[in-house]
Amino acid sequence: MEAKRNLRKNLRKARLDHVAALPESVRGLLFRRPPAPIEALIPAGAVIGLYHPTIGEAPTGGYARFFAEAGHTLALPRFPADGQPMEFALWTDPWGDGDLEVGPYGALQPADDAEGAEPDVLIVPLLGFTASGARLGQGGGHYDRWLADHPETLAIGLAWDVQELPALPVEAHDRPLAAVITPQRMFGPFGLVTAR
Repeated sequence: MEAKRNLRKNLRKARLDHVAALPESVRGLLFRRPPAPIEALIPAGAVIGLYHPTIGEAPTGGYARFFAEAGHTLALPRFPADGQPMEFALWTDPWGDGDLEVGPYGALQPADDAEGAEPDVLIVPLLGFTASGARLGQGGGHYDRWLADHPETLAIGLAWDVQELPALPVEAHDRPLAAVITPQRMFGPFGLVTAR
């Protein structure tokens, strides 16, 4: 636990430093659409779960707009209250935040009256990853628990290249990713998990 705590602290700093060093013009060109091999894994009409990025996280706005224009339904994580399990609800405005509100953890999420949804494909945030698909999250275990309950969901990490690590301390509850996408590389897909 202590090793993971220290690793998270170091990775948060490295991620923030990396993003701060990127010119705005470059940031605007990144993560516009998924690589073709990943896109090929996503069935027509799939519900795509994304995340609304916090400071330093890989941006998802380009992917959200791409998937919406391709006819997919979008969903974001929603926490009914602090300490309650993560669920997903529809996100209808990927060009703005008009249908979102601040959740119990400070991130934007769908409003209480937004219809629930179950993603077939889930774009997952992370602090660190390995080339084999291991993921280190923020430490709350929300995504690991949700993915354990939905093993058929195609989980794809989105990250900066600086977040790749040679190895991670992995525990029994940690859920691996089917693929990881960075601005320079694509890792996977591993085990060719397919969305339903």
